Amino acid sequence: MEFIPVKTFDSYITANIWLGKLQDAGINCYLKDEYTVTIDPILTNAIGGIKLCVDVEQLEECRELVFAFEQQDKQKQQCPNCSSLNVSYINKPGPKNWFTAIAMWAFASYAVSAAKHVYHCFDCGTEFDEVSNKELDSIAEA
Repeated sequence: MEFIPVKTFDSYITANIWLGKLQDAGINCYLKDEYTVTIDPILTNAIGGIKLCVDVEQLEECRELVFAFEQQDKQKQQCPNCSSLNVSYINKPGPKNWFTAIAMWAFASYAVSAAKHVYHCFDCGTEFDEVSNKELDSIAEA
């Protein structure tokens, strides 16, 4: 069997969620470099992150599933201001991120996770910390 990477991750949690989704759908796959990135996160960029590798024979089916999963995730990431789905989870630029980068460069022995991440709407520019869960919101209102 030949395996090829179809998606990369910098978090083992997200990688394992995707792995589980694909395995539940009957796709033969595994995570390459998961343990290396988990044990030493500084190496993430150097080795290209955690790679989700899929059997070549199931590649087309996998691509369709990945596209469907990404569309489901996009539906959950709706801007609370303009209701746009053109939203991404990004690193927020700022002094805290610069300080983190300088500290990492100076000490280079410990992975500091002080960068601020936010959801950013590319249509109206709104930034927000959490995505509202429409299903839970409708249950809470009832």
